Amino acid sequence: MRREISRLAALLMVLLLLPVPEWATCGGGGGGGMGGMRGGGAPGTPGMGSEQVYQVPWKILKPEEALTPGGLVVYWFPSSVQEFQKSSLRNSRSLSLFATECVTMGVAEASSTLGQKFVGGDKLPVVVLAKTDGTVINKLQNNNGFLKVDDVEKLVESEMKQREEAVKNELKAAKEKAKSGDKDGAIPLYKSVLDEKCLFPGKAKDAAKELKKLGVDAAVRLFDAPVMNPVQSAKIEAVMKRGLAAEMNEKYEEAERLYSEARRMDPADPAPLRYLGELYRHHLGDWDKARVTFQAILDMPADPLSRAVALHGIGKMTIHEGDFLRGLHLMEDSVREYPLALAYRNLAVYWNSEGEAAKADYYTREATKLDPADPYNLVFAAAFLAGNGHGDEALKIAQENEAMLPASYNLAAIYAQLGQKQKALELLKRHFFQYERYEAVRSKEMMEARVDAVFLSLREDPQFIALTSGADGKLPVPRDSKMPTVAQAKM
Repeated sequence: MRREISRLAALLMVLLLLPVPEWATCGGGGGGGMGGMRGGGAPGTPGMGSEQVYQVPWKILKPEEALTPGGLVVYWFPSSVQEFQKSSLRNSRSLSLFATECVTMGVAEASSTLGQKFVGGDKLPVVVLAKTDGTVINKLQNNNGFLKVDDVEKLVESEMKQREEAVKNELKAAKEKAKSGDKDGAIPLYKSVLDEKCLFPGKAKDAAKELKKLGVDAAVRLFDAPVMNPVQSAKIEAVMKRGLAAEMNEKYEEAERLYSEARRMDPADPAPLRYLGELYRHHLGDWDKARVTFQAILDMPADPLSRAVALHGIGKMTIHEGDFLRGLHLMEDSVREYPLALAYRNLAVYWNSEGEAAKADYYTREATKLDPADPYNLVFAAAFLAGNGHGDEALKIAQENEAMLPASYNLAAIYAQLGQKQKALELLKRHFFQYERYEAVRSKEMMEARVDAVFLSLREDPQFIALTSGADGKLPVPRDSKMPTVAQAKM
């Protein structure tokens, strides 16, 4: 299996060097669901990773990266790509929640400017906790070549507790001054606590209430702190994992119930909203609920990963509903916030439909960099390959991955472009009526298939027309052999 993955990954890198065809791969090409972090393959397939719900939003940092003043940064310097991929540091509810509170989770190479500054000749991997001004607070060395997520959590928690203690003492001092009638002495102290609203939203909220009693309006929106108690946190994570298991087993109503339960257990945790939003958007087709859910993420302190999923989700729905440029900009905002294979694939879809080969190629490459061995990425790229005169390579990938139910749409696209009509219709039918479970989603996918240039050869076929008869009619069907441009589609 490992050799097979390497061979497929190598083939993908070859095909990405080829010119991108002018026709788009739309519809089911982007994937989704499962919190926006799965390519779409079956559980346990290469590229899927472990079934975790709290992925830490590690992001490659550069020296010029804009960091939140007064916050903290966790710099991780892995020893290799393999160490990064397999590390327990990839999943942690604690670290994910710290990322909502002005703690940046950054990855950098030891050979980079940041590496030279923070690790020098240290044996990798190493984690460094620092202030955003570059001051090192503490450093965590590896043990026999490994770092444990528990140790990183303790490193950050220890610093946060010390800082929280100082904020508590300041809040206590302010209350004592206010109680004694020293209003002028209390107000600056309360404002100082309020300034810590990003790291300590709960304490800042208390300070705002006390300031209001003294006639001072804080004039800032404040939020409750997330639940960090280890026992309660473990219970929330257990509910989320049960929700993910239900979603992976296509028990979508049960997944909705469990994600909603986790949401009630901690309203300040963006992860349940992220999974709910993707469930509504991708699986249930309830876009009204999806929009409300994603907007709730954008309106609260949220980690970059959750914000990126929300921006992508709203962008994808916006494009389908006809506001192409706004949808594009939302997806571009998504990858600026945090790199998602899901968003990169859909950006490749967008630019390919516009005939912008270089941009489509760029975004396909970016998706592949995140997980070059993911079969879903391979099938997605093979759909481009099929329309580019390299049918044998595309067909080989399609045949080797035909069992992937979530990839049925792109598999159909490959066969359609190779002139295998019946096979393409068979896979489209599988996509619409086996993979998609709800009419609200099915009608959108059928509409996108009708305008997708990869199915141009089927567009006038009675079987294809009958198969897509439930299309929602929101996208214009092109009259000629070219995909509509943004400008054409708006007319």
